[in-house]
Amino acid sequence: MRATVSGLCVILLFGVVVSGSDKRYHPRLPDEDAPIKSSRNAEQEQTIEYWRNQAKATVEKLLKRTENTNIAKNVIMFLGDGMSISTVALARIHAGGEETPLSFEEFPYIGMAKTYCVDYQVSDSACTATAYLTGVKGNMDTIGVNAHVKVRDCEAGRNRSTHTTSIGHWAVEAGKDSGIVTTTRVTHASPAGIYAHTAYRDWEDDYYVKQDGCDPDLVDDIAEQLVYGETAPRLRVILGGGRREFMDSEIHQDYETNQGGYRSDGRHLINEWLRNGPVGENRTFVWKRSDLMAVDPHRTDRLLGMFEPSHCAYNLDKIENNLDEEPTLSEMVDKATDILSTNPNGFFLFVEGGRIDHAHHDNRAKRAIDETVEFAKAIELARKKYSEEDTLIVVTSDHSHSVSFAGYPSRGNDVFGTAGNGGDGKPYMTISYANGPGYSKHIDVEAGARLDVRQMDRSKSNFAFPAMLPKGSETHGGEDVAVYASGPWSHLFTGSYEQNVIPHMMAYASCIGNGLKA
Repeated sequence: MRATVSGLCVILLFGVVVSGSDKRYHPRLPDEDAPIKSSRNAEQEQTIEYWRNQAKATVEKLLKRTENTNIAKNVIMFLGDGMSISTVALARIHAGGEETPLSFEEFPYIGMAKTYCVDYQVSDSACTATAYLTGVKGNMDTIGVNAHVKVRDCEAGRNRSTHTTSIGHWAVEAGKDSGIVTTTRVTHASPAGIYAHTAYRDWEDDYYVKQDGCDPDLVDDIAEQLVYGETAPRLRVILGGGRREFMDSEIHQDYETNQGGYRSDGRHLINEWLRNGPVGENRTFVWKRSDLMAVDPHRTDRLLGMFEPSHCAYNLDKIENNLDEEPTLSEMVDKATDILSTNPNGFFLFVEGGRIDHAHHDNRAKRAIDETVEFAKAIELARKKYSEEDTLIVVTSDHSHSVSFAGYPSRGNDVFGTAGNGGDGKPYMTISYANGPGYSKHIDVEAGARLDVRQMDRSKSNFAFPAMLPKGSETHGGEDVAVYASGPWSHLFTGSYEQNVIPHMMAYASCIGNGLKA
């Protein structure tokens, strides 16, 4: 048996050596001798002095860095859902080139967060939201509860002793304002981490509570908690998508589509939200961009905006389909911070670039990378709008994805292009996935061979990139995610730590919550 295995190893080794398209150590690409195309400093980069001077400037910058120990009046947390380190690198190159950092990559401090759930190695957006917003790790698919609550456990989720409270709640208790901005449904897993307590992330409306055998009169769905829960009614701003979770499927019609919602209890929770405030409170609901832009921050006590029945549209879809009445993430952040800034005590704002994750699940890398670039623009707006002296900005991700940035593409190569040839003589792409729906688009199953990407129309934003094995939806990745920080006490966010430490460090910097305070 050993001789057979040994012989096989020799055959495989020689197969690599003699292959016409691969070399043993470094496969030569057709354009390997091509000049550097993207760098603005192409000539200088060929000299020793350029790199030595660049390194010297970086060291000098680091030596001048001082720790900011001011109290953070404002805290803004940006969450790129599914924004792995490879996603960041690809977005950087796509946006400006290999050497041009995204806005948040220029933040002075970077750390690494461990993202596992209590019960799973590779996490989802629900247990991670509980960790980075409430400071407690829980089980997969549960939100705002500890790990005593198992998924879909109707009774355990109702036990208030298992409920965790978020940094958004801590901020309100301390006299600050708090808000949510997301490109997903406002009842989706990540934003729900601010205000919801549920044994299952999909219980966004009463219909799905009943589908899982629970009593909706006893188990409050997430949309209902947004209107009547402990935290959400006290939030100053909530912007995103998800109108369908607030309207009945038969009685009500959506403002834009004229279709029914997803509820089955006859309720219109948006109207209930408008009526739920105290007498004299100015509550405003908007569902299109022009109305959002017209909101007066000084005359608006609470703002709820939902711009789609489900998730907000991809940025590329907005451009391609002229969806002018849907705001960008930057526009939502700008309006939200205008309103929150009217509180002299400061604010906490949670901002999610949520559709990075959805595009990766579909192996649609163009959309994922573009959403990451839009996410970076919103961060840049916020950092320019507020001083580093009194505003802490933290940028991170909830979990990774199985997206791979690999091969030997030349400098300046389009990241959505090919990176070389495989052993079968056909080109492979710079971006690929470990699994997902892209498998069937790139594999001739009957022939057991890869299809030639040169014969495919790769121009569309919804092009599915190749995957190694078939799955209807690509999976998350389990590696650590980066945490970038700028502002008061941002130096705390260095090193490697558990994801649930993040809200405690933000609370320390802003002197809120029941834990340690600066």
